[in-house]
Amino acid sequence: MNRHRTALSVLLAAGALVAGALTAATPSIAADAPASFRQQHTQGFWTAERMRAAVPLDVTAVPGAARTPVATSATPTTVAPTAAASPTAFPQVGGAWTAGGAVVKTSGRVFFTMGDRTASCSGDSITSANGSTVITAGHCVKYQGAWHTNWVFVPAYNNGSAPYGQWSATKTFATDQWAASEDMNMDVGLAVVAPLNGQTLSQAVGAQGIAFNGGYNKKMYSFGFPAAAPYDGTKLVYCSGNSGKDFLLTKDHSLGCNMTGGSSGGPWFQDFNEATGLGTQVSVNSFGYTFLPNRMYGPYFGNEAKAAYDKAQTS
Repeated sequence: MNRHRTALSVLLAAGALVAGALTAATPSIAADAPASFRQQHTQGFWTAERMRAAVPLDVTAVPGAARTPVATSATPTTVAPTAAASPTAFPQVGGAWTAGGAVVKTSGRVFFTMGDRTASCSGDSITSANGSTVITAGHCVKYQGAWHTNWVFVPAYNNGSAPYGQWSATKTFATDQWAASEDMNMDVGLAVVAPLNGQTLSQAVGAQGIAFNGGYNKKMYSFGFPAAAPYDGTKLVYCSGNSGKDFLLTKDHSLGCNMTGGSSGGPWFQDFNEATGLGTQVSVNSFGYTFLPNRMYGPYFGNEAKAAYDKAQTS
């Protein structure tokens, strides 16, 4: 195998870890690769049966430039910071979240179609100017050059039920780098969802804070809805621990975590308060290396992620 190519697992869809190839080539931003997509929907598509049956995607990850420089020295930007956590559930490499709090409502499952297949990821409601913004992984809005359709967010998903409704995206977004070349460093996606029953998303379920250029090596909590064994997609799962930095092929955060396919796009928090379930989001579940089990990686929220967030929150 070429020394610049390494086996990789991408936590996609409702499915298992899938092997791919991570290349170190330098990408160029394609002029015809728009970083947003006006969503298309089929009314009533996501029945309880379809949500339960969302299947794994067998895909190959070719993320482009694994070594694109990330602006870690830029001025930090934080939206609605919260107090530091009391780490009574710390560390944890994977378990059901039973402590309640705001995170139970702000986090949820993401469902979409990709070609003729149905799939799922995870996502989170974040504080935004429009009150209607969900953040997830880039590959949960666009993958292998195509934008996903029938995109919905189901906060507090519970085994086929949607206690706070299905929130349909009107437009989905990704970082410019993900849209152009699926650069794994920039695996960040967002969606603006339509109001439901006269309320915006944040009015209905609340919204977490978000921070950019906040640095590395923090105490982190990660949440998601893994659906591949040993999980089944029915429960909100969390990991917690002292995070590090990927020393291999990306500039991502790294955290001990055994979450599986379907957890992609779930939020990573620093300053997470276990009593209130509130925190400051600084990454999303993105991928894992096949040869490093029980380790999750999430993109650094730098200037690129902030630019995508700003486009979404003002859309």
